[in-house]
Amino acid sequence: MSWLDQYKEKRTDAHSALKAIKPGYQVFLNANCGEPATLVEALEESAANLDNVKIVQLLAMGDSAYVREELARNLRYNALFIGPAVRKAVNAGLADYTPVFLSEIPALFKNGLLPIDVALIQVSPPDEHGFCSFGISVDIGKPAAESAKIVIAEVNQQMPRTLGDCFIHASKLTYIVETDRPIRELPPVPFTEVHERIGAFCAELIEDGSTLQLGIGAIPNAVLAALKDHRRIGVHTEMFSDGVMDAFQNGVITNEEKSLHPGKLISSFIMGSRKLYDFVDNNPCVEMHPSDYTNDPFIIAQNNKMVAVNSAISVDLTGQVNADSIGMRLYSGIGGQVDYIRGAARAEGGKAIIAMPSMARDNSRIVPTLAAGAGVVTSRGDVHYMVTEYGVAYLHGKSIRERCKELIRIAHPESREDLAKFARDNHYVGAYELRD
Repeated sequence: MSWLDQYKEKRTDAHSALKAIKPGYQVFLNANCGEPATLVEALEESAANLDNVKIVQLLAMGDSAYVREELARNLRYNALFIGPAVRKAVNAGLADYTPVFLSEIPALFKNGLLPIDVALIQVSPPDEHGFCSFGISVDIGKPAAESAKIVIAEVNQQMPRTLGDCFIHASKLTYIVETDRPIRELPPVPFTEVHERIGAFCAELIEDGSTLQLGIGAIPNAVLAALKDHRRIGVHTEMFSDGVMDAFQNGVITNEEKSLHPGKLISSFIMGSRKLYDFVDNNPCVEMHPSDYTNDPFIIAQNNKMVAVNSAISVDLTGQVNADSIGMRLYSGIGGQVDYIRGAARAEGGKAIIAMPSMARDNSRIVPTLAAGAGVVTSRGDVHYMVTEYGVAYLHGKSIRERCKELIRIAHPESREDLAKFARDNHYVGAYELRD
């Protein structure tokens, strides 16, 4: 039987496909903007009929209506990165959070530490050879599908066909639900004057010919805007958005001097506009790979002049970086920050940067000590560059005394006196240092 005949036999509706989920099963749900909307809607509608099912997902972008207290006996959600829709449930004890490096998640599926019974994925229509592309969300979706006993695929006519290590053959799909609906988009995040200053400081650290990792949000957008006069920039990242496309089309990003994958923009997932999705569709300049490749520090380190720019919630005076929680409140996740900080630090000519505004509302982000319960995502031993709108601090190889001075220098002026007093009182610095 040809792959096309098999494909036709496997077609069904979403509710019928989800009957494959049995009591006690662990179900992977593809995430980010690649979340399979039709399968999610059917899951929400049938959740009350499920029994002791576990849902594993990276970043939930939808409403996640199945994470409700009345469904606690039916579904238990496990976030590998906490999205806004599930944050309340996680902190109420109604859902779980597993802190893990993004680079290491695929191995959890493959070695059975986080076994997957059913994978719910979204892919492009098959090509003439029967291969479907994971499109804008390869990351951990491809490894999950390769490890699952049952694969339920939403084959969406509007999913772009990206290239790279991002295909699954139709013969590997257990059930197929065909759809033709818009892919979820993420509007660009505007940036302020504070972000502009941070972006300018980061841009000063980035040489022509560097390879970049940038996340999503105001700071990455500000950094890209500040690179308008740079040239021959490359990209090796876990994800990118419209700003990277704009920089590519403006001639800033060419990937021509990359020491690894020259000429190619490497990523594992994409979040942005339909214009961006059209840009990556069948584009040979863009290569998509699973996160155990894009985020492997040993792979990242092969990019000469690798520059990683990541953010934080708070940093203490010794250089410990909290990026996943606000005190006891779990907020986001480890993601790929440590993967790229370590990879960039080990690259020839590489630079690992943590960038953040000096204040969050009326509170300093540079703090004497991290709040009780705050998680250390990046250790004080991993931190190299710290950037705020007040400048750049370099911490690697510096003593606690030197770190305090550097961090207080780039803290908000209103916070510096209190930080200096704490440093003196706790003998981080001398009794007469850091005085006006």
